[in-house]
Amino acid sequence: MATTGGTAITDASGAPAGETLTADVLVIGGGLVGGSLACGLAQHGMSVLVAERDDPAGWMNNAYDGRASAVALGCQKVLEGLGVWRHVGGDCQPIEDIRIADSNAPLFMHYHRHEAGDEPMGYMVENQVTRRAIQARLGELEHANLLAPVTVTDLTRNGYGVSARLADGRGIRARLAVAADGRTSPTRAAAGIRTTGWDYDHGAIVLTVEHELPHEGVAIEHFLPAGPFASLPLTGNRSSIVWSERRDWIPDLMALPDDRFKAEFMTRFGDHFGDVRFVGPRFSYPLSLQFAERYTDTRLALVGDAAHGMHPVAGQGMNYGLRDVAVLVETLVGAHRLGLDPGTPDILRRYARLRQADNLLMLGVTDGIVRLFSNDIAPLRLARTAGLAVVDRMGPLKRFFMQTAMGTTGVLGGVPRLMRGRAI
Repeated sequence: MATTGGTAITDASGAPAGETLTADVLVIGGGLVGGSLACGLAQHGMSVLVAERDDPAGWMNNAYDGRASAVALGCQKVLEGLGVWRHVGGDCQPIEDIRIADSNAPLFMHYHRHEAGDEPMGYMVENQVTRRAIQARLGELEHANLLAPVTVTDLTRNGYGVSARLADGRGIRARLAVAADGRTSPTRAAAGIRTTGWDYDHGAIVLTVEHELPHEGVAIEHFLPAGPFASLPLTGNRSSIVWSERRDWIPDLMALPDDRFKAEFMTRFGDHFGDVRFVGPRFSYPLSLQFAERYTDTRLALVGDAAHGMHPVAGQGMNYGLRDVAVLVETLVGAHRLGLDPGTPDILRRYARLRQADNLLMLGVTDGIVRLFSNDIAPLRLARTAGLAVVDRMGPLKRFFMQTAMGTTGVLGGVPRLMRGRAI
């Protein structure tokens, strides 16, 4: 057993057989969303056990999963309020501008930070950086215990509490379980919660490039017939690329030698940042939309990708997971302070009511954008270009779209305190 600060990181090899651990909340999945939730609950005095199947040592690998996330301003305030953001330190890139263009049209939409306030619209952070920051914060919290790598093999829930069994033989007792174990969530499936969704006919190639000229904090979303091509600024002269392409083309593109792959890449990326070189490996991911029919069950709540998974076109996947965190932390901590059982139906119902409608709205928005822009139908192309140009010139509407994307307004049910930078 290794200990970092107040958090015991326990591996299976050192686990006493038959030991039973107790906590207020068991969080199944210690990734970006589950780990953040654990920080928020433990920071406010609730005891939390986090069961994470991945080995934390893998998070230190520079080629962890190739992905970076756009952290909207409101969600950056969540991470700041949970004590995570200070561990990110200088490993983040402020987003100063966003440019949205349709194919080769001469008109585009341009968001600048000063049109919505004095702060950046958000920050680009590599996922491995965020995971390390979450682990560091958990290490400071006496009420948090990260169990990794472990697998939950059995979960029993009833009106009185939660019992779980880990693959290493340990038992867990808690008052509430939270499923933060991803889109294929075994916890959600075992609870009989069905999902609705569909695959898109394209997937994403994800990679990091270093370029000659500075990006100056500009994020670029370029809609092409096969899907969006996003260039997202990272620290230094680096950008994270999310390249959507027809699904049946991706295996061939991934198999190309570097010179031919670069040629294909540059036809989409352009030469506005000069020459580029690839940093680290390429990754590919399928793209789909998915949402759970309900967010709660007996002594169970779903958060993040276990509850909803959206296309990355608007860069909101992690942000909507952190919105779940902000609402659930506020809800459970409020109940805890009143001496109430955090796993009762009334408390969980409030969380589900606040989050389900907001998530469904964004799922609909992202799906609509993909369907509208991922084609080369001439009348639609002309209408899209005109629409982008019109919105770019309508100040109040443009500011509303910006503030909604930044998470500073437009959240159904109100903006949670953590997203406003307020203490709970």
